[in-house]
Amino acid sequence: MLARQHRKHGRWRLYLALMLAVPTLSAHAASTPGKNGDATAERLLNDARAQQAAGQRMHALALCEDALARRPGYPDALRLQIQLLSEMGAAAQAQALAKQLHPAMSDADQAKLQADLGAHQTRWSRAVPADPRHPYAEADHAVATLDQVVSAHAGEASLRARIDRLIAYDQAERAAEAVQDYNAMRRSERPLHEQPLPPYAEASVADALLKQHQPERAIPLYEDSIRRIAGPYPEEEDDPRIGLMYAYMESGRYHDAQLLIDRAATAEPVWLARHGTTQLQPSSHKTEADLHAALWRRYMWLLRDADQRISALAAQAPLDSMLRREQGNTQRARGWPRQSEDTLVTTLGIDPNDTQVRLGIIDDWRELNDFPRVETALREVETVEPRDPLTQQTRHDWDHQRDWQFDITYDRGWGNTPTYGDDDHETEATLQSPLLADHWRIYGITRLAGADLQDSTAERQRAGMGVRFYERGLEAYVQVLPGISSQTRRTALEAGLKWAATDHWLFSTDWSTVGDTDTPLEASAAGITAHALDASAEWRASELTSVKLTAARDLFSDGDHRDGWEAALVQRLYTAPYLTLDGGATVGSTHNTLTNVPYYSPQWARWAMFTSRLESMLYQRYENEWRQRIDVSFGTYQEYRYGSGWIAEVRYGQTFQPHNGLSFGWGLGWSNQPYDGKRESRVMLDLTMHWGE
Repeated sequence: MLARQHRKHGRWRLYLALMLAVPTLSAHAASTPGKNGDATAERLLNDARAQQAAGQRMHALALCEDALARRPGYPDALRLQIQLLSEMGAAAQAQALAKQLHPAMSDADQAKLQADLGAHQTRWSRAVPADPRHPYAEADHAVATLDQVVSAHAGEASLRARIDRLIAYDQAERAAEAVQDYNAMRRSERPLHEQPLPPYAEASVADALLKQHQPERAIPLYEDSIRRIAGPYPEEEDDPRIGLMYAYMESGRYHDAQLLIDRAATAEPVWLARHGTTQLQPSSHKTEADLHAALWRRYMWLLRDADQRISALAAQAPLDSMLRREQGNTQRARGWPRQSEDTLVTTLGIDPNDTQVRLGIIDDWRELNDFPRVETALREVETVEPRDPLTQQTRHDWDHQRDWQFDITYDRGWGNTPTYGDDDHETEATLQSPLLADHWRIYGITRLAGADLQDSTAERQRAGMGVRFYERGLEAYVQVLPGISSQTRRTALEAGLKWAATDHWLFSTDWSTVGDTDTPLEASAAGITAHALDASAEWRASELTSVKLTAARDLFSDGDHRDGWEAALVQRLYTAPYLTLDGGATVGSTHNTLTNVPYYSPQWARWAMFTSRLESMLYQRYENEWRQRIDVSFGTYQEYRYGSGWIAEVRYGQTFQPHNGLSFGWGLGWSNQPYDGKRESRVMLDLTMHWGE
């Protein structure tokens, strides 16, 4: 979380102050053995107990030191000193002193002291790790200490140790063990409904449940923790409202999540007074709440709002690595991986030990096809934080991205159009090999197309192999597809290139010796093929605005030459949580040198259309998604010698993703436009499946 670094530094300051204070008190006691000669050790001990009761542990500890200086080995003073040290966090020093007691401490007291040690080790494990390359060492040590208490003792000490162990598990990213132990405690002889967890432990268990994808069980624990301790929360403690926000989101209560985080951000003061001074310092909880309010918007597709909020926070605190990290992640979400990479590389200079920054850079490389750098960098992160859920998710996504890929699409249309026929269909299936040498894939491809024409049947069937090459910002392919049916003419040799020159410019080109994409099936039935070349340039400001220009040239084997172009503008009109509405316009024209041919080939045609697209999320839970999309276009179509008429297209479709790497889609569409002065309509069905990345 955002405020964790600040709170960790605060804990270290407290720890150092305590460690320095204990020897100072001892030195003070030893340097004044002759003062207050009338005061007896018993009186000093009574004063120490009074100070302890008043909450003044440091003063009580000093009085114990004085009492022991006047009466060395005084058992009652030594016991109180051990108790005070244990309460103040110096449990290890208290254990060392306990060995001097005669008679020895009771089993119950020893268990309590050992439990204190485990509890304090758990607290210190939340500070900055002593070795950044071993972030779990302190928490694992705390778990081991508490394991000893649980196995060796019973009663209150064992119960307390089990509760503290839940927190240590969470700190050590051992969420599964935390949930397992919590479930066992609920089934124990003293179930938790009779003696509920303390609020701080409830929040830790809720964190573990959330990491185990059990948000419905986490919510009541978060809510009860907040109800019992409503805040304000100390700077060195986590704010449970942040975890509750994510639990609401992951259980589908998006509005509740927004209300919670926005209220928390509004309620938190911007500035806090330093303890014991009038000097003000920024509130880390305020910054944390503001950040997660922005992240809620990013997760809900409100990318521009999230970007503006996070950029404003980063401008106020340019050296805050967590703000800069989320700024980079938001830039990637908006389609700017290079800008994201620059931001995150700079952030590494602020905090070289932030592994989440490195994971963000890895995501940028994956998006840019900069594959050779990914595996080595990811392994370096895994050696440091192998248990981190984000590290594990990145490994899962990368392994799927570089593994086998399978795609199949099926399109079917019914109508009576010169271009498509009465009943047309096309199927394309592609199976790609795993990534080879970080740059290559070999794949097999099959394309099957057919149509019932007015007086004949046409088919075009090909199957072949191809190779795909990846470089940073670049993707290219070459494929060979021989015909596998008697009506399929020639062997197709095809090649293409995509080049993302910047975060805003994308250039692409495709070339084919047969032009199956541009050649109507009527032409194929007559044995006609085409050399086809298509090129496009797209400028994309962000997810909100894009402009694309496409040009094409087809040289048909019957001597016809077709030239065409199209320009398209897409502009985001409205954005709401899990809903977007885009509007745009498309204009284009085509020109043919021959018109007396056995396929639709007007001397020239022009069109202009308004386009719109509505997309929304019907259901989302972790990797499981269900989306819908509606496309509506209408405009005018003008053809040489036949004048102009209206044209319209409508499509409704859904996409279902059971988990990452597997998705299914379907769509149903309708179109209507004039061909050679005759109005034709067409109904279309499309089905898709993807397995892999």
